[in-house]
Amino acid sequence: MIGVLRIAFAHVFTAIRERVTLFWFLIFPVFLLVLLSLIFGNIGEEGEISFDIALIDQEAHTADSIDFAAIIQEAFVTLAEPVDPSREPLFALRQPDEGSDVDAFLDAELTALRRGQRAAVIVIPSGFNAAVLEAVGSGHAASSSFTVYMTTSNVASQMASEVIAQVLSGIDRQILAESGRFDEELEIESETVWLGSNGQETPYVDYVLPGIILMGFFVNGLFGVPGAILFNRDRKVLRHYWVTPLSVPRYLAGFSLGHLSLCALQFVLLYALGRFALGATVSFASPSACLLLILSAVTFLAFGFLIAALAKTANAGMAVANILNMPMMFLSGLFFPVAGLPLFLRLIVYVNPVSYLAQGLRASVGVEASGFSLPLVVGVPVAWIALSILVTSVRLKWDVER
Repeated sequence: MIGVLRIAFAHVFTAIRERVTLFWFLIFPVFLLVLLSLIFGNIGEEGEISFDIALIDQEAHTADSIDFAAIIQEAFVTLAEPVDPSREPLFALRQPDEGSDVDAFLDAELTALRRGQRAAVIVIPSGFNAAVLEAVGSGHAASSSFTVYMTTSNVASQMASEVIAQVLSGIDRQILAESGRFDEELEIESETVWLGSNGQETPYVDYVLPGIILMGFFVNGLFGVPGAILFNRDRKVLRHYWVTPLSVPRYLAGFSLGHLSLCALQFVLLYALGRFALGATVSFASPSACLLLILSAVTFLAFGFLIAALAKTANAGMAVANILNMPMMFLSGLFFPVAGLPLFLRLIVYVNPVSYLAQGLRASVGVEASGFSLPLVVGVPVAWIALSILVTSVRLKWDVER
């Protein structure tokens, strides 16, 4: 037992002393956590995000009937007025000046939308009021509808689409009420409950903190484990162990204990930074969160052994780790949702154990509903652990001479 503890202590002490390991172990996760929290920390807070949209009204307004186009215009104009002078309104609204060329304005705004300078362009066509009035009277769909132009190349446009859809839902309700076809007494009441911290919308730091912690475990396993084993083997350090009574299983036990100790230290440092410096409110005190943290550390430890088994030299091991690092890290949902990815990229998400661990950990701390069932959250990482142990037991060579 003393030999196992000494191997664990040596692994921890060596990892902390090496500058490269210390960078990936502590400096990089801390830097990324602070950077992402400062850049995206205001997303979801009222008044801190505003969408730049354009509204073009081509309808000829008259006082003969209900002006449905004016209802739409008034709704967006109202949302473009700040409720609190110290905060930005939800929309920064752009409309053509009176007497200006509407078609030229529309072309310019569509160009700005393609360039990412607008989140949406809304066009109310000529004849819209008459078409809606006819549809309300006949009970059929309107022959003329207004158009909302969006773009998939702009994240703000994708976010604005959901907000605009909610606004349009309210406008539909108001149009039905104005035409006398909506009975408020028959409306189904609903209550919105935000799942997250303190009954409020989840701050971004609460979303990203579990991802950064998992990223730290992942990088530590992906680079630290094969690096330590392969470099010690190539430098013939391991050969000195084998002339002692220390056996390979005891060496692995000590090495694994040291690695898990590093993960525990890493977790404490990152959680303290997120909690006390960046205002995170998530708690990892639940049994499910603790078990998932342990499962994550063991999964990435086994993955490191797998890389060590597949690589013939230390440099080859680092090359394999670098190849796997970016795809597995960024196609896992650690930093942002991955639900809208193309099919061929989602295939990587589905075989990536980091994806299941990230969603499972966020669900366990209450910041996101998991898109995977519990058997998958646990089963996929366990399958990778079993595969890694199998390959390692067959292929890993402990001596530089083969």
